[in-house]
Amino acid sequence: MIPVAASAVAVAVGGFIVFQGIQNVQEVQSGYEEDSMEDTDSANDTESAYDTDASGSGTVTWNGKTYRYNERLSNYLFLGVDKAELVETEAGYLDAGQTDAIFLVAWDRVDGKLTVVSIPRDTMTPYDYYGRGGQNLGPMKSHLNLAYAYGDGKHESCRMSVEAVSQLFYGLPIEKYCAISLEALSEVMEEVGNVTVTVPNNSLEEKYPEYKEGTEVTLDSENIEPFIRYRDIGVSQSALSRLERQEVFLEAFLEKAEERFAEDPGFVTRSYEAMQPYMVTNAGADQFVKLMESLASKGKPEHWTVPGTGTEGVNYDEYHVDEDGLYEKMIETFYIEET
Repeated sequence: MIPVAASAVAVAVGGFIVFQGIQNVQEVQSGYEEDSMEDTDSANDTESAYDTDASGSGTVTWNGKTYRYNERLSNYLFLGVDKAELVETEAGYLDAGQTDAIFLVAWDRVDGKLTVVSIPRDTMTPYDYYGRGGQNLGPMKSHLNLAYAYGDGKHESCRMSVEAVSQLFYGLPIEKYCAISLEALSEVMEEVGNVTVTVPNNSLEEKYPEYKEGTEVTLDSENIEPFIRYRDIGVSQSALSRLERQEVFLEAFLEKAEERFAEDPGFVTRSYEAMQPYMVTNAGADQFVKLMESLASKGKPEHWTVPGTGTEGVNYDEYHVDEDGLYEKMIETFYIEET
């Protein structure tokens, strides 16, 4: 039996990201990687402008000050995959699914602090890509959400996503991952119950008038899907508008999960067990237990989104990272100033 607290973590953090599937899965096409490939030299040059060494000596220099990597941290990558099932496939065929929800969670094992980092799906970053048969064809700069697609639909896909996110964060160590398919949506909402949110933008109003910006709405297992999943792929940067709605939901969802856990700890066990067929992770139950204990004791986690700008690419939207902004947030979240 999975411990109750471990289940609660899967519901409170992993359960949210599963809702962030894409409305149109057909964005993965046979020629996509060729259209998306860019020269990685400029990206590598940009990275070299920063003194980063999270996995080496652990010290960096920023604005004339020296910082050391906070070794008390454990970093988890949570992925929401746009597949009904996490079905194993052949590497390199781009049919493992896309990670349309990407969240990095930093947990301080000593003081219990949790920080959640939202990473836009269209973030452009260099990572290794793979040909049919799984051969490594070297680095390219492409959409981050495709790193998972090049893998096997299981642990190899997760590993590829971990490597891509680690590179985006200047070699940040990421110890654990958890990928969940969109099929768990109804299972989780049935257990957690209704949540109330204020609609943050007008991205749904044309198709769903009840979701007018500023309106307070109650979300349940019946109406959650359009609020969380829908986006108009004909509108530039609709993924960013959707992410804003999802972040509003995340805050309300976490609060409700804590309330439900206090009232009925068994609900998280039921939810976790219901999600197991749709989940791939290398984190053990004991690690989920500790995460849940921190969530319960510290309450609302800190949250920030990778800073950057959305642009229209040749074929698809792109999100280009503000390197200075990201580096500053990296120092703030993952490092401690040396005295």
